[in-house]
Amino acid sequence: MHDKTRLIRAGALPQPLVKTVGPPIQRGSTVLMPNAEALYDHDQVTYGRQGLAAQAALQDALAAMEHAVGVTLYPSGLAALTGALLALLKSGDELLVVDNIYAPTRRFCDHVLKRYGVSVRYFDPQLPPEQLVDGASEATRLILMESPGSLTLEMQDMRRVAELARQRKILTACDNTWGAGYLYQPLRQGIDLSIQALTKYVGGHSDVFMGSAAARDPALVRKLNDGVLHLGWAVSPDDAYQMLRGLRTLPARLERQGLNSLEVADWLAAQPEVAAIYHPALPSFPDHELWKRDFTGTASLFTFALQPGPEAAVNAFLDALKLFGLGFSWGGFESLAISVDPQLKQRRFKRAYPGPLVRLHVGLEEPKDLIEDLRQALDVYRSALP
Repeated sequence: MHDKTRLIRAGALPQPLVKTVGPPIQRGSTVLMPNAEALYDHDQVTYGRQGLAAQAALQDALAAMEHAVGVTLYPSGLAALTGALLALLKSGDELLVVDNIYAPTRRFCDHVLKRYGVSVRYFDPQLPPEQLVDGASEATRLILMESPGSLTLEMQDMRRVAELARQRKILTACDNTWGAGYLYQPLRQGIDLSIQALTKYVGGHSDVFMGSAAARDPALVRKLNDGVLHLGWAVSPDDAYQMLRGLRTLPARLERQGLNSLEVADWLAAQPEVAAIYHPALPSFPDHELWKRDFTGTASLFTFALQPGPEAAVNAFLDALKLFGLGFSWGGFESLAISVDPQLKQRRFKRAYPGPLVRLHVGLEEPKDLIEDLRQALDVYRSALP
């Protein structure tokens, strides 16, 4: 062979691969098939976009954690939510969505689904399951929940909703990012679809985007897989490997961050500048018994209400924080804070709170250091009050 040909053919993968604790990262678009017949065997992976070793390993691990038959992967948590909805809904269907849903999901429902003939109706997160399902129409195809909500932490009895919805052949799905598929396992409680932003807790380091949708019904899994195939979504092998690596330490990180969040929340509850705490794992939380029934532990995300004060004082409090970064994500190793009130304006069911709301994600820092940071920021808040 000519040198050019030999150079192209050189360096082929040695066989067999040595065994490592993680899967190989296969960076490939082209998949070489063993024979001509296999080229059109759709039960095999025929193109790299479908996912190779790292993606398959991540899907298997997530399926084991979520007690699922299959898991589909998406390039972000939002894509997992929008992709699942597109895969399961059609023109003429109605979607019931909890009013405290993740804001970008709401944006997709309002600006995309409605353009394609899917009607969307929002419901109060505190609506009893019986009233919710009784209020579904003949066109209702899916009920989408988020419990606890990622801003104000209201919870729904999703187990009961799923039980009632099944009697009417209505599918149920939940954004399970707070529960991470580990603290809460909705598929085991009868919910049809568990969706989460792997970007948050599974990734754990605030540096990779990905989402997943898990189901126990093989027919649903096929619909989800078809949706990914038809829309051409893909996740990279490097990102899948990073997510798998994060998954290995998920239980340890969740436990530590949950304990840290409780220590910080307990301290905040005793501060004169704080009017209320919204943390599902605290006995004072209105839905605490529901959390205790369904969850095996607590996540790091919670919200608290400051004593009444103007927006300028809230901003002064946030700007004074040194260890809490100001950022919208959560689930990573670092602590974060945001003001909540600007996001509540779009909700249909308004609720009164005793003061402006601040959401905290508590990271892996020493809680006493975080408490000192909050204390000095609360001093700034008090001094900024009129």
